[in-house]
Amino acid sequence: MTLPNQLLDGYRAFRGGRLLSEQERYRELAESGQSPKIMVIGCCDSRVSPETIFNARPGELFVVRNVANLVPPYTPDGAQRAVSAALEFAVQALKVKHIVVLGHERCGGIKAYTEPNAPLSPGDFIGKWMALIAPAADAVGPATSFRTRDDYLSHLEQVSIVKTLDNLMTFPCVRILVERGRLTLHGAYFGVATGQLSVLDQKTAQFRAVNEG
Repeated sequence: MTLPNQLLDGYRAFRGGRLLSEQERYRELAESGQSPKIMVIGCCDSRVSPETIFNARPGELFVVRNVANLVPPYTPDGAQRAVSAALEFAVQALKVKHIVVLGHERCGGIKAYTEPNAPLSPGDFIGKWMALIAPAADAVGPATSFRTRDDYLSHLEQVSIVKTLDNLMTFPCVRILVERGRLTLHGAYFGVATGQLSVLDQKTAQFRAVNEG
């Protein structure tokens, strides 16, 4: 076997547990294909799995994950753009009804943007990607205006979600469906330490905690 033992052990546990209880659903999905109503754009951070946070069953969420849950503005320049391609597929082919941008506290990508570190490689792929944070950082202002650095980072993480929602609206296929009431955009923020989920109130631009009830 060429996979790490942790993965093989996890797969065997899956085969003997969840797969048995959901075998019929997997068969249905294999025959009929997927038809999720919700797309989640999340961070690739290993602590923040959308399927775990939302206790989702197979086939319920169409998930795209990248560093810092970002979406570049609409740029039809012929370049290969993975997030744009996934978004186009979700909206045009799967016809999802909701898109959720899910950010989280202690985001390494956003922290990296605020620190003058040397590139990790000559390509500086992370540095170039995280440049998408610039509009959010401009809106938040200098870190010195916040009581603590953690306060600044938390605020930047949340404003970045708002700016990503703005970027989604630059895609014609998204904007048209939103304006027609056939697609709804949402922002959410997950507290890694507490497990608390907060949802963006787009009227007030504030994140409000979800009550357990």
